[in-house]
Amino acid sequence: MSKTPTGIGGTTNSGRGQRELRVRVKTAKGRKISSTRWLERQLNDPYVLLAKKEGYRGRAAYKILELDEKYRFLVPGARVVDLGCAPGGWCQVAVRRVNALGEKSGKKVGTVLGVDLQEVDPIPGADIHQLDFLEEGADEQVKAWLGGNADVVMSDMAAKASGNHNVDHLRIIDLCEHAAFFAFDVLDVGGTFVCKVLAGGTEQELLTILKKNFTKVVNVKPPASRKDSTEKFVVATGFRGKRHEPGWQDEDLDQDEE
Repeated sequence: MSKTPTGIGGTTNSGRGQRELRVRVKTAKGRKISSTRWLERQLNDPYVLLAKKEGYRGRAAYKILELDEKYRFLVPGARVVDLGCAPGGWCQVAVRRVNALGEKSGKKVGTVLGVDLQEVDPIPGADIHQLDFLEEGADEQVKAWLGGNADVVMSDMAAKASGNHNVDHLRIIDLCEHAAFFAFDVLDVGGTFVCKVLAGGTEQELLTILKKNFTKVVNVKPPASRKDSTEKFVVATGFRGKRHEPGWQDEDLDQDEE
């Protein structure tokens, strides 16, 4: 079970004398102040340190771990599609949890399919492909690789940052909608859809569509998501098995802030 990191990478546990130790980074010639701040944050981030210790490719692995511990969708035997899988942390988590390598004796063996615009180093137990998911026919190609239906579709896709929050928000919502409609085509009844969004207002249309197609939709910010980030994750569970379009009577969206 994943736990929120405490007492690592910067805290000495010495009883009454407990104090925080932070790594300080000096500004180097040619390095921007923003880059120095980013480096210092990375060196002092307990999730970054824990990822290195536990063999994950990035701190983002703990976001999907924390979501799965609450909603339990990565179960042994599950068939998982990971869209925007680079650098591979989510796939690593999925491989372990769905027993893709068959290491859990007596448990069903699952499958993990990862897709990303950039090349991703191989991950044991996962089938990784380089593909632009927004290209025409890309969703059909993914379905061909999958060779059947899925139990989980998860997306951590993000467009290249423009520096304009509104533009970035619209771009990521567009990616989420593409991922959602792909999920409608490949999920089995009862399946789960997990997607990263940026808070900004226009995600309401996406949530409305999801409410028509899943029995429960929640909006979550897991502990591993940095507090200063506007990212949240939509977790939609209980796929109804028949695609419904907006216009049906709305159901209440469960809000789950963490």
